[in-house]
Parts: sequence; structure tokens; C-alpha cells
Amino acid sequence: MRALARLVARADGRGGTALVELHGETPLLLRQTPTDGGVATVHLVGGAAGPLAGDDLRLEIEVGPGAAVRVHSVAASIALPGRAGAVSRMAVRAVVHAGATLHWLPEQLVAAAGCAHLAESRIELDAGATLRWRDELICGRYGEAPGGAVVHTQVDYAGRPLLRQSLAVGPHAPGWAGPAVLGGAPATGSLLVVDPSQLAGPPTAEGSVARLPLAGGPATLWTATAADAHTLRAHLTAPGSSAV
Repeated sequence: MRALARLVARADGRGGTALVELHGETPLLLRQTPTDGGVATVHLVGGAAGPLAGDDLRLEIEVGPGAAVRVHSVAASIALPGRAGAVSRMAVRAVVHAGATLHWLPEQLVAAAGCAHLAESRIELDAGATLRWRDELICGRYGEAPGGAVVHTQVDYAGRPLLRQSLAVGPHAPGWAGPAVLGGAPATGSLLVVDPSQLAGPPTAEGSVARLPLAGGPATLWTATAADAHTLRAHLTAPGSSAV
């Protein structure tokens, strides 16, 4: 299955945000929900099971100057096996202009047994843009070993690289559960906060949570592992991050 969804937001001139383009194809369906404090809110609704191996899903987001958008999903995304040798792919491309804000706060990606999934995110931020970007991965459903999943995130700020991050889990990723990667934890994730109005604090590490200021812009990256999705979400809800 192939599907393309697109979201374009513009400032409405009255202190709010208008969604001038909002459309999708099954299983990527976009639904506008009530605005929260002038921030346009959109939920991603899965119109079919999956992604299944062989699916090619793409989501494009553009947030114009002065606009603000928050994107959630209504449920976790479960990557499932499909035809032999096939890989499912979910690609998100986002452009956030100067003075604009994007909160990307979906539910978790679950790598079910037997899946082969690639999640790619590419975000371009103009100088002065604000971003909250959360990725969460659950390694298998309850009581099962995970399938293969790769999560790759690329973020540029003001035309320069800010973040390049990749994680691979599953039977074809040697050592992924070892002490150098997840240490046996079944849940892992990250929260990137880019905010020109805030100073990045010093690097810290406490238990399974680390905070790292990034050199390429006004940005801080939180990373965490946990025993379950609920604990992971608590770790990745940073003060002032709007990660809810």
C-alpha cells in the first residue's frame, strides 16, 4: 500500500493558525481537532492495520512563519510482517519556517515480531523556528521478541546539520539489546527540543535518562530507556516541552 498525507499551516493574521492544506490517504488520515491556545491541533488516524511490510507511507508537513501546529496520533503504530522480504516504510518530511512552531508528539511505534520497518524523519528548521519532536519505540508486543526496525532522524537548523540519529533493533541488528545500546530495555525514545527563547542547560545523566545540549543550534536532546511505554513517556515529558 502507498499513501501520501500533507499538512500545510499558515498564520491567520489574528494570532492563530489556519490549516490551508490537510489531506491524506488510507491509512494516513489527518483530522483537525479543537485548537489549543492558538495552536492548530491535528491527529493522525490509522485507517488500516499496519504498517505492513511492503507499505510505503509518506507525510509532508510545512509550518509557515508565525504559525503553530501540534500533531498527535490516536493510537500506537504497530509495524507488522507482510510479504516475505518486503520492508514497510514511514517517511516524515517537515519544514518549519522562522517564527513557526511544530510539536510532533505521536504515540509509540511498536516493532511486532517478524516486522521489517524503516521510520525516517527529515526536519528542516529556519533560524528562529521552534520544535518539539518525540520518537518512541517499543521492542515487540507483550511477551514477544521484536521484529526488525530502524528509526532514523535528521534535523537541520538554519541550513546546518543539528542532529543525525539512528537506532536499529531486532534480529538483524547485532548487539541492540546489549549494554552498549538498550541494555535489555524494551522501550526507548528521544525528545528533541529546539527553542530560541530558552538556554540549553548542561549535559546530565540520571539513571536511564540523559540530556544533551546540541552544538548546532538552541537545542536539547533527551534520550531514555524504560521497562514499559508508560515509564518511557514520563521520562520524555521535559519541563516546558509540551510533550504530553
